[in-house]
Amino acid sequence: MVAIIKTGHSLHKVFYYNENKVKEHVAECIGAGNYPIDVDKMGPTVKLNRFLKQLELNENVKRNSVHISINFDPSENYSKEKLMAVADSYMEKIGFSQQPYLVYQHHDSGHPHIHLVSINVQRDGTRIDMQNIGKNRSEPARKEIEESFGLVKAQGNKNSLDFQIKPITSGKIQYGRSESKKAITNVLGQILSSYKYTSLPQLNAVLKQYNVLADRGNEDSTMFKAKGLMYRILDENGKPIGVPIKASLFYNKPTLKFLEEKFASNTTNQVSDRRRVKNAIDMAFFKAQISLTELVQLLEKEGINTVFRKNAEGLLYGITYVDHTTKCVFNGSTLGKQYSAKAIQERCTSINQEEQKMPNLVTEKLHEIKFETPKSEIVAALFGDDFRDNKYLGSSTIMGQLAEMLTQAEQTSNYLPYELKNKKKKRRGQSNNR
Repeated sequence: MVAIIKTGHSLHKVFYYNENKVKEHVAECIGAGNYPIDVDKMGPTVKLNRFLKQLELNENVKRNSVHISINFDPSENYSKEKLMAVADSYMEKIGFSQQPYLVYQHHDSGHPHIHLVSINVQRDGTRIDMQNIGKNRSEPARKEIEESFGLVKAQGNKNSLDFQIKPITSGKIQYGRSESKKAITNVLGQILSSYKYTSLPQLNAVLKQYNVLADRGNEDSTMFKAKGLMYRILDENGKPIGVPIKASLFYNKPTLKFLEEKFASNTTNQVSDRRRVKNAIDMAFFKAQISLTELVQLLEKEGINTVFRKNAEGLLYGITYVDHTTKCVFNGSTLGKQYSAKAIQERCTSINQEEQKMPNLVTEKLHEIKFETPKSEIVAALFGDDFRDNKYLGSSTIMGQLAEMLTQAEQTSNYLPYELKNKKKKRRGQSNNR
């Protein structure tokens, strides 16, 4: 089970988003909490007015709508009764048991999920504090409900596709505004609130993993100057395709202004989060001689995507790391100079260059080496003094392996067969019959 909570300024938009799904026959309102009559006896006006009457008790609360999605594993096809039981239990555990709320079951996605619509103004006019509700209330509630209802657990479940964002591919989307909007909404709904990004390029580093781009247009364009923003779908080559959609047309308004607020509030300075990425990079270089492509593949095994930024001439000028485990995004330079695009390129190139030099160096220098020569002197003779006692002596490198082989030769050069070792030199005068 995965729960996502969003607050907003417009209850009408959240409400009609779900009601329109009902009209399109891709959702149904399966229940309600703290309403005077059954949900199947209420029309849209009655449902909405219940919220609006309570909001009038405190008109100073501007961010008053609460929109929650509860997502289940694809294997979990529960009855409406069980979905309502889960919804009621969840609302109680996060402190919304006395609030009016509506529960919608949606059928427009690849996994079962329900949407809950509510407000954060209470019956006495006070406001429910939403600060850190995800960490402090929603997460403990999720874990308790997974146990009590026997649900598939989200945490640590590597086989559950429900808890991973499915990539958008051109073959699965019928390009046109409605289909494109639905696909982009699915990605934005899971990326914007869960990942920690501090700039538009960092956000796009994540979105591009799912073939989506947040586009401001060229710097000379009217849209850029007016601080506009559009979302686009990318094809398999990373090129925009289909109809771009204005940010303001999405129900949660992921506009540039909204994103700039997220940039300011997101924190990616956690030492442990940075250390995880840095350690993964260092281990990739420690294990083997690698190219940029091989580095990308090794980091992907650790759940880290590497996004390269290139100029019009195709030259690499920036690198961004997207850690899907900690949901953090880092520019290479912010991790340290040795993790920047230039340094990473040089680290890969230097290793490859040394590999290419080695065959000729070995041919030229091998005859100068004696078996009793220390390992460090062997490497210095082969590759120059710059390589004496440095990282290239590691046993995982070709140079290190060669040095080991030659050092082993030193150890075996004085080898004597077992039979000869056991034969002692006879003393003079000793007889064979003694």
